Amino acid sequence: MPPAARPAWMPDFCRPQALFGVVIAVEVAVLTALLLRLPQPAGGWTDLFTASLLAQWLALLCAAALCKLRQRIDRLPLAVGVTAALALPMAIVGAATWVVAVLDQQLDLGFTVPPALTGRFVVVSMAVALLLSATLLRYFYVTAQWRTQVAAHAQAQVQALQARIRPHFLFNSMNSIASLIRHEPASAERAVEDLAELFRAALGGDGESTLGEELHLAERYLAIEALRLGPRLTVEWALEETLPRALALPRLTLQPLVENAVVHGIARRPEGGTIRIGARTAGRTLEIAVTNPLPTHPAPSQGNHHAQGSIALRLAHRFGARARMTAGAQDGYYSATLTVPLD
Repeated sequence: MPPAARPAWMPDFCRPQALFGVVIAVEVAVLTALLLRLPQPAGGWTDLFTASLLAQWLALLCAAALCKLRQRIDRLPLAVGVTAALALPMAIVGAATWVVAVLDQQLDLGFTVPPALTGRFVVVSMAVALLLSATLLRYFYVTAQWRTQVAAHAQAQVQALQARIRPHFLFNSMNSIASLIRHEPASAERAVEDLAELFRAALGGDGESTLGEELHLAERYLAIEALRLGPRLTVEWALEETLPRALALPRLTLQPLVENAVVHGIARRPEGGTIRIGARTAGRTLEIAVTNPLPTHPAPSQGNHHAQGSIALRLAHRFGARARMTAGAQDGYYSATLTVPLD
């Protein structure tokens, strides 16, 4: 069996985020170097502009080279690849600064250094390039590792949610369907289809769904629970007509919240109650709220918080800080609200 391929470690400097990080880091280095030259010379602003122009040109040149050679460097042994990734910017900066210094001296522009300091100028520039390259490579590598861990955690969470179709839910559903077969075969057939659709979604992988699919899945789940709870369960839908039903969402975003409302709310009330599911757009965001009456004698449950934490994590992984989830009890009702950006 061939050995597993080594994960890529080399950052992708073609990404706009990486280029932006390079530009910011280089500009901070330039500003720091000039601020350390106290007192400031009369032409400080000219020096800042010249140094920034040269440094940013060199930084983008190095980023372009690392972007172009990324795959080749990644294929090298790790130690050799790291050495190459550090040596390449040093070589580019060394050659470029020497050419710039010589041209500046030949044209007598006075932007760089006198001829006697050319060697020092080149060596210092290469040293700065080495320090910045090592820092940025390390930063981008650690950031990439963190993103990989977050993605893996999010995948594990959705797999845990997929495993939450409990055996007793299956048995109760099948018993309810069996009781309908003789007297209401059409209802039994619909219930089997609903159950199959629910399991298909729960076991169908960890990819993306849509708002329309999530609403449909919640409806199918509630139809199955209605067979068990009967008139104790009523549902109120408050859906805006212009909802963006094609909006991409992580799979199993809404159904676990509806399940929590049934299992931890309605099913624990002898008289049952009404679950309200609302969805509306507010500016450039989508708000989805699931509200249920609290049980008369509430009992602590970790399942509720586990599902909410998993959904919040997967929304953050999908949309970043722009998405959030809030939940809490007030005036005898429990509400869980999702806020998702539309762009």
